[in-house]
Amino acid sequence: MSFDVAVIVVTYNSARQIEGCLKSAIGQRMGVSQQVIVLDNDSGDETVALVRDGFPGVQLIQPGRNLGFAAGCNLAARHAEAEFLLLLNPDTVVLDHAVDKVVAFARANPGHGLYGGRTLKIDGSLEPSSCWGLPSLWSLTMFATGLSMVARGNRILDPESLGRWKRDSVREVGVVTGCFLLVERTLWNRLEGFDERYFMYGEDADLALRCRLAGFRPVICPEATVVHEVGQSSATPIHKMMLLYRGKVRFFNVRFGRFARPVAVFLLLTGVALRAVGSRVVGSLRGRGTVNDWLQVWARRGEWLGRGEGGPGPASTGKGGLQ
Repeated sequence: MSFDVAVIVVTYNSARQIEGCLKSAIGQRMGVSQQVIVLDNDSGDETVALVRDGFPGVQLIQPGRNLGFAAGCNLAARHAEAEFLLLLNPDTVVLDHAVDKVVAFARANPGHGLYGGRTLKIDGSLEPSSCWGLPSLWSLTMFATGLSMVARGNRILDPESLGRWKRDSVREVGVVTGCFLLVERTLWNRLEGFDERYFMYGEDADLALRCRLAGFRPVICPEATVVHEVGQSSATPIHKMMLLYRGKVRFFNVRFGRFARPVAVFLLLTGVALRAVGSRVVGSLRGRGTVNDWLQVWARRGEWLGRGEGGPGPASTGKGGLQ
């Protein structure tokens, strides 16, 4: 293998973020050798030109269409010649030699399979989306009843949030999200990468579950820190929510058992309906007649319940748990 780590960035209309991302990843490198790969999902902006003209050492892959995040990562990974793969969002900025640190941590702590870091907002405060708890019938029940929203950050009533943990200590987690995810290439190949039945959202939870079933324990390395502008690659909030819930339903259908599947979907529907009704009531009390995001998600539930998959969308992984 020629490199220690292959840094893989999947872009879609990422012109505003990609320069900062690549400059930080390359500029913060210390001892590890890097192969940097950008796969562009048919962007309509200046993303490709910025990468091609500004970063001649970066390997640019253009499949000519939007493959989605999962398939895009898989294709980029096939071009990697490194011991480790690091999936990195285009709307991230690497801080304090984070790539070197997470690679060193993985070498010193084998057996975890998937390694994440600590993500921050631009103002330096915690942005918790580097990791989440795996979805379960319990977490979905809390979502359906609204308790996860009322008791946000409670480790029992909002379990996917992982409580009020600040991601500032080494801890095993259910899901390491794809915004900053390190995996040994041999394990990635063994697990056959992301399941391409996911266009985007849900693929990292699926990978984490398969990793755990193979005997590994995904973990967070708090010293590896990046800034993450969550959702900056998403076209609109409603577009992101539609893709997010489609990914969740796909996860239930693919990874939950025969009897758990319909229960999980019912609980998800119930939780969305509760929030749609609540937002309508609040809007009426405040004299606002506009249709908000929850009402739109409920009205378009047929789309995310699985009537058709794929389609063009943003290649962002700023996803989170149910609330």
